[in-house]
Amino acid sequence: MNINIQVPKYEQFRAFYVFFIISTMQLGVGMIGTPRLVFQKAGHDGWMSIILVYFFLLLVLFTMLYILKQYENADILGIQADLFGNFLAKVLGTIYIIYFGSEILSILVTYIEIVKVFIFPDSSSFILGLMIITLIVYSCIGGLRIIIGVTFIFFLLTHWVILLLPVPMAQIDWLNFLPVMDRGIIDIIKGTVSTSYTFMGFEIFFFLYPFIQNKKKVKQPIVWGVSYSVFLVLLITVTTIGFLSPEQLRRRIWPALHLFKIQTSPFLERLDYIVVAEWMMVTLPNMMLLMWGITYTAKRLYKIPTKATLYITAGLLLASVSLFNSHFEIQRLTDTVKSGGIFITYIYPFILLPLVLIKKKWRKKKKEPINDANE
Repeated sequence: MNINIQVPKYEQFRAFYVFFIISTMQLGVGMIGTPRLVFQKAGHDGWMSIILVYFFLLLVLFTMLYILKQYENADILGIQADLFGNFLAKVLGTIYIIYFGSEILSILVTYIEIVKVFIFPDSSSFILGLMIITLIVYSCIGGLRIIIGVTFIFFLLTHWVILLLPVPMAQIDWLNFLPVMDRGIIDIIKGTVSTSYTFMGFEIFFFLYPFIQNKKKVKQPIVWGVSYSVFLVLLITVTTIGFLSPEQLRRRIWPALHLFKIQTSPFLERLDYIVVAEWMMVTLPNMMLLMWGITYTAKRLYKIPTKATLYITAGLLLASVSLFNSHFEIQRLTDTVKSGGIFITYIYPFILLPLVLIKKKWRKKKKEPINDANE
């Protein structure tokens, strides 16, 4: 397996779009329930947990970027081949495929559950899943640049929802945040861990890096992307904790949606219907990028054609959707993905870093060029 890859110019994209990729991957279905999860662990000091996770996210992403910069134009698959050899690299790459597939499934079934609870309670999970998966497949056939274009457009089309927040913000009871630092540092750290599922997804950067044209300018979009997504989650969390009573927060699975439920307009009684429908444009780019990661990895490791992987994965996802009919089953799946994601997304880069530096030092002594991994 080639460690460094040559990417045709027509498949490359500018570093500017990394901002939209990072922020989009972190603003999915997870943020709807984040206020409740953070409140359960850290109470009304949960906003501190989100500020703490911001600095940790930057540390993880800068570690990933530093690892990638040690190579000419490598992705995580090539780096693993360089460090562990082709066999272990294929094993680890297969784990990424399974993880990405599980992550897509968790996003898909969670969004379908939200649609069934708020809009269409009698709708079929299979039919809803078929419609969403069809859109994913259609976009992925167009290639990476089409997916990034969709991500960019959907980002612009959905963030008008922020303009609805001033209404609940005006009704915040600031006494809900007192006394400050009522919880200890352990609870605040637990609150930080509870946000891990929400902020997952940026591990796709390990795969996208070789496709970036102007790599020297990628650091700033990373910082702005993480800053924007964390700011939105912080804003929604603070508004939710201040607007809802502690008892209401504990009872509502998706408390962020209730911020929009109180709002009406002259032509629509329930704006939360619009928000739930709009949220499909938030979750779709997540699933598209993860699906691209699956097809790209399968082609790079096993030379499997992109369309074959795409159709097989889509079929497996569609078959799996109907297996998750209750909230507890969906929550169990989400918890499983979260547990795996904590290691793959947040811990694994710190394991790779010393190995990459040792390999780099050893290669300098041997004066060995970086080309193909040893068979």
